Amino acid sequence: MADTESEARQEEDVEGPRSGGRVQAVVAGAVPLALGAVAAWLSFGLNVGSLTDPGPGLWPLIVAGLLVASGAGIIVVAAKAGKSDGTEAFTRGTFPMLAAAGGLAVYASLFEVVGFEIPTVLLLFAWLRFLGRESWLSSAVIAVVATAVAYALFILGLGVPLPHIIVF
Repeated sequence: MADTESEARQEEDVEGPRSGGRVQAVVAGAVPLALGAVAAWLSFGLNVGSLTDPGPGLWPLIVAGLLVASGAGIIVVAAKAGKSDGTEAFTRGTFPMLAAAGGLAVYASLFEVVGFEIPTVLLLFAWLRFLGRESWLSSAVIAVVATAVAYALFILGLGVPLPHIIVF
């Protein structure tokens, strides 16, 4: 019985994540809103077309619209929320996520220049080793095998015209 009471007190003592506040919540909505607005503007350069005759910019425009709507929704909820808005404060755990996003941006920039294989292996290795804390060997093996599987599936199997340097 004493153990149950002790466990209940420990659960009450555990605090939830720190609140990030209203400003951080508004910023969290402004970022996707701004990205969506830029993406929508760029999609018009791809010839949107119409619903019956879609152009290459239609789907990016739809996704950008969803991003803008989501960002605006976050801002509206943040503006109406009280002090406990549900937004978590930035902590040390935020930085690995920023590193992952930065790695993805580098990957996207190298993809067209270097090809599919090298950036994919490097990104997967970095994510597995440094974010997932896998061993050096398992990170290397999984990155190479996953890249080979993606190559076989998309380039050889489906014939997707990805830029690549290895030709079979």
